[in-house]
Amino acid sequence: MTASLKSIEPYLQRLGYERAPPPTLDTLRALQLRHTTAFPFETLAMLLREPVRLDLPSLERKLLHESRGGYCYELNLLFLALLRRLGFDARGVTGRVVMGGPVDAQTARTHLAILITLDDVRWLVDVGFGGMVPTAPLRLEAGVEQSTPHEPYRLDRRGEGWVLLARVADEWRAMYVFDLQRQSPIDYEVGNWYVSTHPDSPFRDQLIAARTGPGLRLTLNNERFTEHRIGQPSRRHMLESVEAVVGVLERQFGIRVPAHPQLHAAIARQIGREPAAA
Repeated sequence: MTASLKSIEPYLQRLGYERAPPPTLDTLRALQLRHTTAFPFETLAMLLREPVRLDLPSLERKLLHESRGGYCYELNLLFLALLRRLGFDARGVTGRVVMGGPVDAQTARTHLAILITLDDVRWLVDVGFGGMVPTAPLRLEAGVEQSTPHEPYRLDRRGEGWVLLARVADEWRAMYVFDLQRQSPIDYEVGNWYVSTHPDSPFRDQLIAARTGPGLRLTLNNERFTEHRIGQPSRRHMLESVEAVVGVLERQFGIRVPAHPQLHAAIARQIGREPAAA
């Protein structure tokens, strides 16, 4: 990715900064935590069969000016551009999501994360992994439990690459496997095309949204809205109408839901309801 952000001021303001912070580890930690709160993960574009564009003007328009969210390619590419503008040594890395399955599953290479090198130490940074997005940089060190403002994470070696694990309900669960192979923009385009258009993509026919807050994770999967609070039982809600889903997207996730003519019908299909008559 050779283009740069047109202006970083609106981006920094969304993240609570009046001026550009220095490229330090403390800055990186604050930026990642704030980003997962300010910019939700969401799959409305795929549900509406809209193209997902990865050029920076499109990302800035959608995420910064239209108050939308996105998925890993969108969120991490925009964040990568910001980190580079701030002076971080940062580049993209890609991997295979294995969450919910065996760690050796040969899934498509469709996840994008970020590798930071800071004072000769390498860190994994990710603001686009949905409901289990890490909320702090993770040092690229094998077998060490690393705390975050939410769950603990761990990185293990796997062959020539790595696997990211999270401790959920006192159990270590694999999230995705990745390696440090250098990527080009075309690699992101190919993965993005697969995820957004292939019939087997898990995002094509699911309405998914996720956002973090202090000690909080919010997730939406079709009609199932869940509030996960650290140290407390999760609160699950079944949304029984299209209007209820739209309301949760707007109020809980901060998404400006697009005025698309097929929006209500698309959501209705996902939740097994008929949209209200016009």
